[in-house]
Amino acid sequence: MKKTDLYLAIDKLEQAFARLKEALPKVKDDLDRDGVIQRFEFTVELFWKTLKIILAYQGIECASPRRCIKEAFRAGLIDDDEIVLDMLEDRNRSSHIYDESTAEEIFMRITKVYCSVLEKLITKIKKRAL
Repeated sequence: MKKTDLYLAIDKLEQAFARLKEALPKVKDDLDRDGVIQRFEFTVELFWKTLKIILAYQGIECASPRRCIKEAFRAGLIDDDEIVLDMLEDRNRSSHIYDESTAEEIFMRITKVYCSVLEKLITKIKKRAL
């Protein structure tokens, strides 16, 4: 694992998060909402994979998203593993089970909770990893 891998992973994560934030104020209908949810899915996927890369660089191996989140919590990369696990669960629900009420619930959590949490987490892991 090279240090450049860390830079590249964090850069991709920041780009995905920027696209998620960019979409939020533009939501006018269900199609826009679904686009935000999909951008959230990409961001959460890149978030846990970035954690995996950072942990591997530190000599900590993890294979699954849940394991990487737990290991990142133990390593002090994230402060609250439960909220990140909630994001992971909503990411899984949104990509595997679709219904209108679930989409609306997840969208509300993205706008009211997850976006600000992700922003803080990305800032923290960037400072810790680089």
